[in-house]
Amino acid sequence: MRKTLIITGVLLITALLVLGACTSAPDIQITYIFYDGLVFRVESDEYVEITNLGDQPQDLAGWMPKDISEGHPSFTFPSYILASGKSIRVYTNEYHPEWGGFSFEYSQAIWNNSERDVAVLYDNQLEEVSRKSH
Repeated sequence: MRKTLIITGVLLITALLVLGACTSAPDIQITYIFYDGLVFRVESDEYVEITNLGDQPQDLAGWMPKDISEGHPSFTFPSYILASGKSIRVYTNEYHPEWGGFSFEYSQAIWNNSERDVAVLYDNQLEEVSRKSH
């Protein structure tokens, strides 16, 4: 009986450790803001870069990067799996399929060139997961 309880306990602890390792919190971060675009006046080539620094892929459906210095604009991701170690970009008003093909679709510059701006990334529960300024 005692041997059975010990074996059951060891199996339970092992299962909990494995489950804990598999359900680690995602580590998705804003890693770069290209704030001084090269396109005259509108700077449509500005972008915020988002990287999966975790060890698991993450579906970004409902996640939202936002310029909180101005309170707008924001972009809500459709379903998109960001692989571990990979980066995507959300451009001001351009599309680059090689970087995910995402755009704020904003007709003017978003990121201030002369004063610090702050970008925040929210998850699909509207919890802040990352913040970066330039």
